[in-house]
Amino acid sequence: MSGYVLLVEDNDDIREMMALALQLAGARVMCAANGREALAVLKGRPVPNLILLDLMMPVMNGWELSAALQRDETLAKVPIIVISAMGEAGAAGLHPAEFMSKPVDIDHLIDVVAEHCATPGPTVS
Repeated sequence: MSGYVLLVEDNDDIREMMALALQLAGARVMCAANGREALAVLKGRPVPNLILLDLMMPVMNGWELSAALQRDETLAKVPIIVISAMGEAGAAGLHPAEFMSKPVDIDHLIDVVAEHCATPGPTVS
């Protein structure tokens, strides 16, 4: 698998475990502990093929980050996979490409990321 993934998750252990699994599968993974950090990571970096997004985070939560991404013409095109313990109803207004419940099935996560990374990500206009 090749591709660039932004993983936004406030739990250090979950973030590190998911990032390691994806890296071992061949993805390039950038990590952020909250939405504000995610926006900083995105500046000056390639546009990711996919964003893996937790909803409940301090500083800037998943809903706030999603709203900020929608205000950017290029980033609004990046598919978002919501990964949350809240249940799918909590992500309904975000219209994610997919929803995954925590604890996440790592094999399924790798399959979904590989699928999204097989197609080119959005390009900067």
